[in-house]
Amino acid sequence: MTDMTDGVGTPGSRPVAEEQLSGRHLSRRGLVRRTLAAGVGAAGGGRLVGGSPSRLAAAGQAPPDPGATPAAPAAIALDKRGGDAWAWEKRLTGVCPGCPPEAPLALRVNGRTTPAERDGDAFAATVRLDHGPNEVVAVAAMPDGSEEVSAPVVYELQLQPRPTARLVARVEGDRIVFDASGSTPSDYDAAPIRSWRVEPRDGNPAALDLAQQAAGVFAAAIPSADGEYYAAVTVEDAAGRFDDAAAYVVVEAGVARAPDPVHERAAWIAPAVVYGVVPRNFDPPGFVGVTARLDDLRDLGISALWFSPITRTPPGLFGYEVIDYFDTNPTYGTKEEFKTLVDAAHARDLRVLMDFVPNHTSVEHPYARDADAFGEASASWDFYDRDAGGTPTHYFDWFHLPNLNFANPEVRRFMMEAMTFWARDLGVDGFRVDAVWGIQQRRPEWLTDFLVEMNRIKPDSLLIAEASARDPFWPEQGFDAAYDWTDQLGQWAWGDALGGIAPIGEAMVAALTDDGRGYHPDALVMRFLNNNDTGARFVTTYGLDFSKTALAMLLTLPGLPCLYTGDEVGAEFQPYETAGPIDWSDPNDLRPYVKELIALRRATPALHGRRWLPLAVEPAAPCFAYLRSADDPTAAPVVVVLNFSASDLEASVTLPVDSGLARGGTLIDLLTGETVTLPTGDGFSTPLLGWGVRVLAYDLDRA
Repeated sequence: MTDMTDGVGTPGSRPVAEEQLSGRHLSRRGLVRRTLAAGVGAAGGGRLVGGSPSRLAAAGQAPPDPGATPAAPAAIALDKRGGDAWAWEKRLTGVCPGCPPEAPLALRVNGRTTPAERDGDAFAATVRLDHGPNEVVAVAAMPDGSEEVSAPVVYELQLQPRPTARLVARVEGDRIVFDASGSTPSDYDAAPIRSWRVEPRDGNPAALDLAQQAAGVFAAAIPSADGEYYAAVTVEDAAGRFDDAAAYVVVEAGVARAPDPVHERAAWIAPAVVYGVVPRNFDPPGFVGVTARLDDLRDLGISALWFSPITRTPPGLFGYEVIDYFDTNPTYGTKEEFKTLVDAAHARDLRVLMDFVPNHTSVEHPYARDADAFGEASASWDFYDRDAGGTPTHYFDWFHLPNLNFANPEVRRFMMEAMTFWARDLGVDGFRVDAVWGIQQRRPEWLTDFLVEMNRIKPDSLLIAEASARDPFWPEQGFDAAYDWTDQLGQWAWGDALGGIAPIGEAMVAALTDDGRGYHPDALVMRFLNNNDTGARFVTTYGLDFSKTALAMLLTLPGLPCLYTGDEVGAEFQPYETAGPIDWSDPNDLRPYVKELIALRRATPALHGRRWLPLAVEPAAPCFAYLRSADDPTAAPVVVVLNFSASDLEASVTLPVDSGLARGGTLIDLLTGETVTLPTGDGFSTPLLGWGVRVLAYDLDRA
């Protein structure tokens, strides 16, 4: 959700529903010009007013009566007023003013008693909680045999007791082994695991005949067909509770190996094209409208759908202001309708990614409201990162988006459960993790845990960091991709290059190589012309002809290309400002062109490989040329030549001697079928129409 400047330097902004935020318009305008320091000091903000009547009412509590007579303090009291809990064991504290030193203190949870430790009038105990409601009282056993009992509080434990399935793949001689014996009992009651069911997943390159070797251990002969082979395990414990996990092996030239699922991308990602989905801009808005366009998106050649936030948010907002991480935005539809959509997408070989927001919540989240109303007595007070004065921290001018406190283990578990819920229960195939740079600053260790957990559940998931791919942290952690930003947060790397400041080829080379410094060897850059933060659409800023040439560049460069809602029909709108359906009519007949480019990328190994080399081309000002090579060195290279001007011209391209093309022959344009004679030597010339594109490969029939 990070604000960013578009290609002409106009900052994007996100409007906020006025009725939700006391009439203040809180946009993200100018984010790229702000510092990244967290807290009110970062944006000059102040603390939300705690305990206001409106906020107390929103939290379900009556505001205090200023004329009421204060009640006499209880002899024993707990410090917190109860609420949600995200740990099986919780440290609870309280006070017993005037309790005799010899009086034993204890906590009772659902009738179970746990002795407390005393420090003067203060006491504490670590108690065991059950799933669901837990009534807690503090008890002082007085010397006269009586008891002082506190007012009860209730903690609603949100965790589900279940075992943890773990599946490890390995190769033993001529066999591949899937071992689930390391699965662990529930950390609630340690009920032993009584069964393991390991089965091949659908879609493997060949049959995998798994046979059980020992409890939880299954093996099969190494298949002869190359590719990825997945297996899934379901474990059941003695209490009848289940959990699932998956693992895979890779067979290459008949040799099997077990990859590192956190740091090795699944094979489907290399040729993938991602499509950003804003459900409210479909027709009809919501999950039903998206479902109706699945066939169209599959026909377009899309591999994965990236949904803008679909979790519950206050009315009228785009979705980054989450108030319930476990439910859908009701304006889009129900969880059941979303699951139907996911299943329908999978039936069409489309993956589904969610835009998820773990860094912060909305100020209207029940946890934030309760903490604001009741201060340190709130069970969720410590769920939020706070400055020395107790004020929730935030980034930039996001006063309405308080940072979560990832130093709190309950917050870490809460967010892990929230994200994996959508993968386990709804079938989601990955995430674009919003504002993940904030967690990187405050608690990077949680990201390591998250990546391990997601790859335990779905080792072929796609996990995208909303952060600059120039930072080696992201591939080193195991994120599959990160954004095509400069080192400045939210700044699109292509912006200046497309603005005409320098010859476009020279400027694009600087943008694509981090000014020659390069990227981490495992970095995968998510490239785009539009997304939720780019404001006016690219076609609005640059026009149709320029957009078509830029689309060709996007879909022939290395990286993970991302189209966004309506790109294929030239839709003109702004995601944060347009709440209803866009114009899907495709007045300029753009969709067939986009479909052809996607098909070409997916079918041509050189175009979805990782290797590229900029080529010298004249005239240099409007032209950009580059050589694309497949990761497989035996596959044919491809030359791409782009004309970013309205003038017809003759482009002269210089080839490196070792390119494999210097031997001469005939090149064929993979878009038009036209041929270009390639003389022996270090270059060739080709005519280019205004805004023209050439995608040239050897014509094997004439070689």
